[in-house]
Amino acid sequence: MLLSRQTFATPIVACVCILGVGLLQFPQMQKLLISKQIASLETLNKDIKTENIRLNFLKKIPSFGYDNFIADLVYLNFLQYFGDDEARDKTGYSLSPEYFEVILERDPRFLAAYRSLSVSTSLYAAMPERAIALSEKGLKSLSPSVPEKSYYVWRYKGVDELLFLGNAQAAQKSFATAAKWASKFSDAESQLIAHTSQRTAEFLNRNPNSKYAQIATWAIVLNNQVDQRTRKRAIREIEALGGKVITTTEGTHKIVFPPKD
Repeated sequence: MLLSRQTFATPIVACVCILGVGLLQFPQMQKLLISKQIASLETLNKDIKTENIRLNFLKKIPSFGYDNFIADLVYLNFLQYFGDDEARDKTGYSLSPEYFEVILERDPRFLAAYRSLSVSTSLYAAMPERAIALSEKGLKSLSPSVPEKSYYVWRYKGVDELLFLGNAQAAQKSFATAAKWASKFSDAESQLIAHTSQRTAEFLNRNPNSKYAQIATWAIVLNNQVDQRTRKRAIREIEALGGKVITTTEGTHKIVFPPKD
C-alpha cells in the first residue's frame, strides 16, 4: 500500500511543481511587459530584482523530467524581456545571462538559444565572458551531429571571443572546430559553413589582427536574423573596418572586403 501511495504521489508532486513553474512564469513578466506605462526607474529596477529571484528559483527547482518544458517557457520569457526596448533602455540587459543559465542548464541542446545568448549577453549586456562560459558548458553536451547543425555553437563562441574579447587565438580554434564539425555533412548549408569558418580560422592564424576575419565575423552577426539595432551596429562595424555591405533584392547581405587585409 505504501508503494502504491508513493507511485500515485510522484506524478502529483511533479504536476504541482510544473504548475508552480507556470504560475511563476507570468506575474512578474506581466509587470515587465507593462513597463511602458511606468515612469519610475525605481519601480522598474524593483521588478528586475524580483525577476532575478524567480530565475534563481528556477535554477534550483526539480524538473521531474520536464527540463525541455521549463527551458521553452523561460526562453519565451527571455524573448519578452529582450524585446521590451523601452524598458531595456532604462534598465539594461543584465538579466540576459540569468535567463540562459536556466535555459541551457535545462536543455543544453537548445540550438536557437545559443544565438540569442551571444547577441543579448555579449553585445547588449557587455558580458562576453559569461556568454562564452555558458557556451563552453553547453558544448560538453553536444557533438557534431547532436543536435543537428550544432557547429553553429562554435561559430557563436568564436564571434564572442574575437569581437568582444579580442582573443584571436581562442576564436581561431573555435572557427576551426566549427569547420571540422560542419565538414562532416554534405548538404549545401553545412559545406558553406565549413568553408567560411575555415577561411576565418586561416585569416586569424596568419594575422591575429586580420580585418578580413573581423569583417567576416561581423557578417555572421549581420546574417543571424537579428533585430534592427544589431543589424545597424554590424553594418557600422564592417564599414569602419573598410568593408561594404550591399543589400540584395532578396533581402540578403553581400559583403565586399577591402583591397588589403
